[in-house]
This record gives sequence, C-alpha cells and structure tokens, in this order.
Amino acid sequence: MASKVTKDEKQLLIGGRWVDAGDGTYDVINPATEEVVGQAPNASVADAEAAAAAAREAFPAWAATPVEDRLALLKKAAAAIRARNDELVPLVIAETGATASVGSRMQVPVSSDRFDRYSRDIRHVQEKMLPPITSNATPLAPGGLISAFAYRQPVGVVAAIASYNFPLTNMAGKVAPALAMGNTVVIKPAPQDPLSVIELARILEEVGFPPGVVNLVCSQGPEPASVLTSTPDVDMVSFTGSTQVGQRIAAAGAPTMKRLLMELGGKGAAVVFEDADLKAAITAIGSTWAFHSGQICTAPTRAVVHRSIFDQVVEGLTAFAGRLTVGDPTEASTVVGPVISGAQQQRILDYIESGRQQGEVVVGGKRPEHMERGYYVEPTLITGSNDMTSAREEIFGPVVVAIPFDDDDEGIAIANDSEFGLYDYVFSGDTPRAFRVAKLLRAGHVGINTAQRNMDAPFGGFKMSGIGRDGGDYGLEAYSELQSIIWSS
Repeated sequence: MASKVTKDEKQLLIGGRWVDAGDGTYDVINPATEEVVGQAPNASVADAEAAAAAAREAFPAWAATPVEDRLALLKKAAAAIRARNDELVPLVIAETGATASVGSRMQVPVSSDRFDRYSRDIRHVQEKMLPPITSNATPLAPGGLISAFAYRQPVGVVAAIASYNFPLTNMAGKVAPALAMGNTVVIKPAPQDPLSVIELARILEEVGFPPGVVNLVCSQGPEPASVLTSTPDVDMVSFTGSTQVGQRIAAAGAPTMKRLLMELGGKGAAVVFEDADLKAAITAIGSTWAFHSGQICTAPTRAVVHRSIFDQVVEGLTAFAGRLTVGDPTEASTVVGPVISGAQQQRILDYIESGRQQGEVVVGGKRPEHMERGYYVEPTLITGSNDMTSAREEIFGPVVVAIPFDDDDEGIAIANDSEFGLYDYVFSGDTPRAFRVAKLLRAGHVGINTAQRNMDAPFGGFKMSGIGRDGGDYGLEAYSELQSIIWSS
C-alpha cells in the first residue's frame, strides 16, 4: 500500500474569506482502510445562508465582467489544477477509494479538461440573430420589419451540489460552465469525500476569481444543503445524486421557482442482440464492475440478452468477473476497489441477497474474504427477470443483472420497463437495426456497440433520471436564461 494520505481542513470560503465552519469539523474516512483521511469543515445553516448571500452580492459585477476576462480565469484554473495533479490524485484516491487507474485518468485530469473546455469563446452560444419577419399594424404597435435577437443571460446564483463518486470531476462540470456564463456559485461537495473539492475552491480563489464569485459550503449533515435549495438568494440548483434527493430539491425550490439541472439515478440496459460482437458487449457490461466498482449512474447494470446467446453472455461475464483483481486501490494491478462507505456496502449486499431469493447469483455475491478491512463487494452477476428488486432499483455498486428476451419488441420493452432513463446501450452487428432500436429506447443517451462517451453531446435523463442537459455547449445553455430582444425597422 502507498504511503498514508492525510489532509485536515476546517474552513469554508465565503465572500472571499476563509472562515471556520460554524459546526466544527468531522472525519473523512478512507473506504479502503476504514482509517481517517482527515478533517473536513462542518458548516452550519448560518454558514450556508452567508455563502448564498455573498454569491448574490457578487453576481452583478461578475455578470458584467467581460467574457474574455471570465474565460481567461477559467484557463488559469485549468492550468493550476493540472499543475497540482500529483498532489490531488493521491488525495482523491484516499477519500473516494478510486483505483489508481481511475483516480489518475478520470478524476483529476478530466477536471482540468472541463475548465479548459469552457474557457473557449462562448458567444456562439450566447448570441443568435433571428431572421426578421414582416408584421402588420395592430392595436398594440405599428407594422414593420420586426427583428429579433436571442440572448442568453446568466441565471444568477447557482448552488452546485455534487456526487461522491467523482467529486472533483463532477464539480468541475458544474462550476466551469456556470462561471463562464457569468453566474456566481456556491459549491457543496458530497459529505463523504469533500477534501479534493475544497482544494478546487482554493485553486479558484488563488487564480483570481473575485470575492464571492466562488463560495464553498461543506457539511456532514443535510441541513446546510437544504438551505441552498430553498433560499431566495439561490436562483438555480445543479445536483447530481439520487432520485429521492432530487425530488426533495425540486419540492424545496418550487416556491422560489428555482431553475434545476439534475442528473439522477440510472439503471442502464444493455440490449444484446444475437448478431452482436459478444466480446465487445461483455467488455462494456463488465465495466459496471471494472469502472469505479459500479459507482457510476451510466453503468450498463442490466444485461438484456437475446435468449439464443444468453448462456454464452452469462459464461463470458462470469469469466470476466473472475479475471478482475479486487484489492488495494493504490496498487496498479487493482481493478475493483471499495465502495464509498460501510452503509453503502451493506445496502449493496442486501440487494444481492434479494437477488439470491428472486433469481440466481451466478458469480460473486459477498464481501471478498481476502480483504480484512475496507468496504469491498465482489463483482456480482445475478440472472432472472426484470421484476426482481435488483433489476428495478439503482444499486450503485458492482452488480449486474442479466435478463433474457426472445425478440426485438420484447428486448425493447424490457429495456424501457424502468422508472429510470439515463443511459442505455445496443449491441448488434446490424447498424440500421441498432439505430432503429436506439431511437425506441426511452433514455437520454444510447451507446451503440460502445460504452464510450462524446463529452460534447447533450447528457441527461428521461423519466426519473433527471431534468435538463449538460455537456459541451449544452452545459452553457443549462446555466443561462434565454432572453429575446425585439426591434422594429
């Protein structure tokens, strides 16, 4: 195991000042060792209110800052994150339990890439001339040639509430486009692993973002975050997390008509047809185990497989799981690390037990015996029907459920028979068939013969998987209000 990483923090960033958290500090636990990584500041409700008020006060000046000046600061932030990569990666691995591969490739570098992405000129998104129309005179106004200009203004104050699986990457994906568009932000990291996000706030202050433009609230309990979802000082909530919490945020923000961007739960279906490249399909489905221990909402957690090849796919997945090294995330050979907490570990094991009762656990299904400490769960494959609890609810762990189907219509019906609709997949050697099926799936994103993403494509969910879209220019649109400016000539 690599040398122990420790980091103690006790202060929040509010209005350009680092201040002690109102409710002291709390322990951040390393999921791999169950040891304390460090102390994190525990904000009070008053701290959250002060942060939102500071962001509100800073908003007019930041919104009026020339676009090129805002984007230059984003460029500086990207470089500063990249320069601290060697310091941030071990911290992220320690507090999240991410493997060395995921931590070094997907956690820190992607964060700097996102600030780089949104440091580009945004005027092609912000400004759009519309064709003029001829209008007859009305009791309201004289006739004439009426021109129009669509202009995107910043929403205002954005509360950015991030998930625990990719704390730095997820927060960067919220903060960078929000700041580019002229919004001010209150950053609220997940309680389980806030330390790297605190470092992000420090970097943003150091590169020169004005006081109050970026504020940080960190807490172990939900009360400060609840304040951010209800206070009139916040105009928009950008949230990534569970559907249940998203529902509460929507209800809390309704009285003040908060704008919402919410990426919520997923139960991705990988529809595998009889003509599919089985190796490609098995590798993609196996990423549920191999990529951050299944703690990713886009994972293909339901393998919906044509009956003629079902046994082959189950055998392939079983063999795939057996080749995955479960262990210390700091070791280069480890593929499957721990899940985030003891509570989440037990929750996953409970889902597996329900799968054992309702279907069959083909491989895995328990805590790995060779890991004496840490919140580990074996890569697990369950076979059965789409009615099983483990097939209906988001588990957020290294668990795949395999379900057979007999024809195209049944496969599509099973895939769509879910309250979620975030990310589905189609595997077929017949490209027109794959595209036809993709368009029939009720999901915001569909991968055809790949689990790869295009980061400029719109990303978000149907049904209970969320509201709105981010990614590429769509992320800029998400953090803006569309204004029409009309004149007569």
